[in-house]
Amino acid sequence: MNYQQLINEVYSEVQSLQLEGIVANYIPELSNVDIHKFGISLVTTHGEVYCIGDTQEKFSLQSISKPFTLAMVFASEGEALWKRLGVEPSGNPFNSLAQLEYENGIPRNPFINAGALVITDILRSKTNTPVEDILLFIKKLTNTDNISINQKIALSEMAHSNRNKALAHLMKSFGNINSSIDELIETYCYQCAIEMACTELAQAFLLFANHGHNRLNGDQLLTISQTKRINAIMQTCGFYDEAGEFAYTVGLPGKSGVGGGIAAVLPGEFSVVVWSPGLNSKGNSAKGMKALELLTTKLGHSVF
Repeated sequence: MNYQQLINEVYSEVQSLQLEGIVANYIPELSNVDIHKFGISLVTTHGEVYCIGDTQEKFSLQSISKPFTLAMVFASEGEALWKRLGVEPSGNPFNSLAQLEYENGIPRNPFINAGALVITDILRSKTNTPVEDILLFIKKLTNTDNISINQKIALSEMAHSNRNKALAHLMKSFGNINSSIDELIETYCYQCAIEMACTELAQAFLLFANHGHNRLNGDQLLTISQTKRINAIMQTCGFYDEAGEFAYTVGLPGKSGVGGGIAAVLPGEFSVVVWSPGLNSKGNSAKGMKALELLTTKLGHSVF
């Protein structure tokens, strides 16, 4: 397969459609990003790198950070992790309070905000330096120290985090959060404000394409079983209430973020990252969703 030709064709076709979307504005600092940015990076499990467009420019991971923190916690907690959260699609907005209330403070899955806060709470219980540990984990997957946190975005998120605080307080009332709420939200906001470029993120996401193995240093960070399960949750829950649409049109495990990024994997073959800040009505990158649909259509196969 000529992957460079493939992503070149996808890039050109998506650009011709003139999809725009709307830049996320509920975190004010994100609204400053140029909506016209667009890049695609694909990295194979053999380490071959293919890219086109704005693939070296950093962007905010936002919810794409969640698979990495899940991997860290799942590796240490094992199946005991699932006593505090589920693995079912939510079918509701990512910051829904109503569902959490009638399900007794147990989040549906680790990728809605409530579930990610539980994961962050567990991580905080294991280390005094959770943000530094998350950064170190990602840096090892990319073999670079050139990954950092956008302080302006982190502070902007913290200043507009009332909804996440409400989720955390509600879960704490059910006994499912142990951290101080303010400290938990601070860790979570800094985690979401990690910045990476498309190619760096595709390198890091190879963890999920490569059966839990970090091909850069030989470490087995997840078991094959754990990797399979994280991929399954990404397939069914990685796009909030558009997860079914993504499975139907694209057919890859993946995770989106309101910074405009989408990371996905074809297990055993490659990881791919698309970045375009314009979001559709469900909060996923408009160009990114179309690009990945075209990619698997042209490729002729997906995980199905």
